[in-house]
Amino acid sequence: MHISSTQTLQPGVKLAKNIYMSNGNVLLAEGKELSQSMIQRLLNLGITQVYIQDPRTDDLQLQEAVSEETRNRVVRVVYNTFNEMIEARKWHRTLANPRLGREFRKAFEDILHDLQAHRNVMINLTQIYTTDQYLYSHSVNVGIYAAALGMAMGLKRDQLLDLGIGALLHDIGKTQIPQEILMKPGKLTDEEYGIMKEHSTIGYNLLREHSDIPLISAHCALQHHERLDGTGYPRGIKEGEIHLYGQIVGVADVYDALTSNRVYRKAYLPHEALEMLFTSTGQFDMELIRKFRDNVALYPIGLTVELSTGERAVVVDINSKFPHRPILRILQDAQGNNVQPREIDLSQHLNLMITGCEEIL
Repeated sequence: MHISSTQTLQPGVKLAKNIYMSNGNVLLAEGKELSQSMIQRLLNLGITQVYIQDPRTDDLQLQEAVSEETRNRVVRVVYNTFNEMIEARKWHRTLANPRLGREFRKAFEDILHDLQAHRNVMINLTQIYTTDQYLYSHSVNVGIYAAALGMAMGLKRDQLLDLGIGALLHDIGKTQIPQEILMKPGKLTDEEYGIMKEHSTIGYNLLREHSDIPLISAHCALQHHERLDGTGYPRGIKEGEIHLYGQIVGVADVYDALTSNRVYRKAYLPHEALEMLFTSTGQFDMELIRKFRDNVALYPIGLTVELSTGERAVVVDINSKFPHRPILRILQDAQGNNVQPREIDLSQHLNLMITGCEEIL
C-alpha cells in the first residue's frame, strides 16, 4: 500500500486504509473499490490523498505507535466536546461539562497505553480525514506528539496525564472564535488576528472553571503560543516563566500546523517544518526540538514523494539516525512512466533531495 493523490486515482482502485469524517466515523472502508463518482466525492470533500492497494508496495507494513482505533476514539471525544462548545456559543449559552476532565483523562490514557506498548516505533500520523476536521484532528495530533515528547523527557505517568489533557484541549478556546475568522482563506486583518489570539486566554478560562481539569493542564491552553524570547502571546512571558508543558505543546502545535494543509496555504514538507523549528532563533528549546526529531517519523512508511530528479518513490523504511533521509522505492521516472521498482537509501545518496510529498504536490 501507499499514499496516492486523489486527483490521479482511476476507477477500480481499492482503498488500503479507511477514510474518516471529522467526527471519527468511517466515510469509506478499507478494501472499497472506488468508482468515478466516489473519487469526485472525495475531491469535493477536500480529501487530497488516500492509501491505495498496489502490488508494488503491498509488502509494506505500516507500524503505528497509536492504533487507528485509539486515535478515532479520541477524535470523537474531541469532536463531541468542541461541537457542544461551538453550538453553545451560537445560542449564547454557557456550557459546563462536569465530565470534561474524566473524559479527556481516559482519552489520553488510551494514547499513552499505545505509545508505551510501542516505544520503539516512531510517531506516524498519516490517517486521512476530510478537510473540515482540522481543529479536531490537530488537537489529537498535538496530544500524541506531546505524549511522545513528554515520555522522551522522562516525565512520570501523572505528569504525562496532566500534560496530555492540556495538549488535547489546548485549542478549546477556538470554539469561541467566529468561524469566518477561523476558516478565512486569506490573510487575517490586524483586528481579526487580535480576535484569533484571544483563543489562548479564552481556553484557559474555560478549562479552569472545571474542577476536574488540573490547573497546569489549563496553562497549556494559555501558554502554547508563548515563546522563550518573549515574542509570543498572550502575555509575552519568557524562558523560565513558560512551563515545560506549555513549551512541549507549543512545539507540537507549530509542527503539526506547518505540516497540515490549511485553507490559506499548502503544507510544508516535514523536513522544512523541522528546519523552521530549529532556525526559529530563541523561540523554542533546542533540546525539545531534538527530542521531537528523534521520535517522529518525518517521512512515514507508505508516503509517496517526488525527488529532485523528478522521479516518484514510496518511503519503505525510516533511517532513525537520519529521519529526513528515508529509504525509498522508485516507482516512476521523471516523465511519469512506471519503472521496475528499485530501492535507494537517501542517506547514501546526498545529491538527491525530496522536493514534494503526495499529500502536498
